[in-house]
Amino acid sequence: MEVAVKDVAKFFKVLADEARLKMLWLLFNHKELCVCDFLVALDISQSKASRHLRTLLHGGLVTDRKAGLWSYYSLCPLDDELLRPHMKALRTSLAKSPYADVVLKRLHDWLQSNRTVPVLPWAKAKPKTKQSGATRSSR
Repeated sequence: MEVAVKDVAKFFKVLADEARLKMLWLLFNHKELCVCDFLVALDISQSKASRHLRTLLHGGLVTDRKAGLWSYYSLCPLDDELLRPHMKALRTSLAKSPYADVVLKRLHDWLQSNRTVPVLPWAKAKPKTKQSGATRSSR
C-alpha cells in the first residue's frame, strides 16, 4: 500500500498536541474510555476533550462508539504501514514522559471510585478530594 505525503503530514499534525498525546497514552493503557474518563485524568473541559478526540478520530488514530448519550473511544487497529511503527515508538516515548504515571494514576483512581457517578456533559469533571469529602457533579 502506497502512503501519500498528505497522509503522513496529517498523521504528524494530529500528534502535534500535548493533550492528544496524553489521550493516546491513556488509550494505550486502556482498551476503551468514555469522554468523562479523559476529563478527569487530564483535568480538561468537556469541550476541549471532545475537540481533541474528534481530531484523533478524523486523523484515523481512534474509533468511537455511542451508547445512548455516552461516547466511548478506543485505538484503531494498527494495520497501516505508516501507523504501526510510529505508534509503537510513540507508546515507548510516552511511557518515559513525566506525566505518564500521573495521568494513569488519576484515571485509575477515577475508574475505581467514581466512574459510576454520572457527569454533566457541560460540567468540568473534578475528582473527590480527601480533605473536603466533596463529590463530583452528576451527569
